[in-house]
Amino acid sequence: MNDVDRSMPPAEVGRLARTVLDAVGTVVVGKRDALELVLAGILAGGHVLLEDLPGLGKTLTARSFAQALGLDFRRLQFTPDLLPADVTGSFLYDQSSGDFAFRAGPVFTNLLLADEINRTPPKTQSALLEAMQEKQVSVEGVTYRLDEPFHVLATANPIEYEGTYPLPEAQLDRFLLRVSFGYPSHDEEWDVLRRRIARRREEAEIKPVVDAATLRAMQAALEDVVVEDSVGRYIVALTAATREHPSVLVGASPRGSLALLLLSRVRAVLANRDYVVPEDVKAVAAPALAHRITLRPEMWLRRVDPSFVVGEVLDSTPAPASGALPSYAAGR
Repeated sequence: MNDVDRSMPPAEVGRLARTVLDAVGTVVVGKRDALELVLAGILAGGHVLLEDLPGLGKTLTARSFAQALGLDFRRLQFTPDLLPADVTGSFLYDQSSGDFAFRAGPVFTNLLLADEINRTPPKTQSALLEAMQEKQVSVEGVTYRLDEPFHVLATANPIEYEGTYPLPEAQLDRFLLRVSFGYPSHDEEWDVLRRRIARRREEAEIKPVVDAATLRAMQAALEDVVVEDSVGRYIVALTAATREHPSVLVGASPRGSLALLLLSRVRAVLANRDYVVPEDVKAVAAPALAHRITLRPEMWLRRVDPSFVVGEVLDSTPAPASGALPSYAAGR
């Protein structure tokens, strides 16, 4: 990424991000906090798991962000008979040339909606792993790079278990955060109906606010958001505390600390700051860490939620109150 891409100030990133959220908010009603988290995942360069009940706007959210961000968008419906080649693409015989040619699959896009990802077998789920982590796809020994930006927004139904394949921990860990929308209030639900009546058609269109190149510049500019040493150690302390909690069998990995760092930077620019404060970390702790925690079996019997564990960790871990400069910035 060149120096021109990195020249955007954090304040401009925040302004553009809020404009994108306003645009998406004209279609997805009353879910500003959840939408901020989804956009934070995209700006932080990661992938987002949307886990919620059917009909609560997950697919609409993905399509709306693709439109507002000016990204190429594809939707892939995951089913029990879906094959890895249906995700990545495959080689087909070309009669005109007498040779095999690669036909790219739906993963070759900027924003991929992996709809109901837990309905497909693990072999097909794993076809996404290399793309999500390495930004590349390997088919029959040939590696193809994915164009940036590349983000996966995956949806999963948390209550249907028949005919589903739970995501393995390795794949859950690839998602930067997990977001739930929840049911709208009565006023919000009426607003959905009112807007549908007003536009006189089913589909809602959003004009692009930015394009793919601008999004890459926004992502690069987040590297200039300052993280003071005590805040960085607070992030590490929170993640480490999930491994020591008595209800937890396996705590969050260092990838959880990285997720907190990246998402906290986005929260900072959304609040018109070029530095991270502990409140930024607290705001993204549950979405970033809860899906990385494996509870002890007896906790599942008691219906303890991993988010509750993250809340207890937040309550028991002292937050810093330091104004010192970060050590890596001392030589600037």
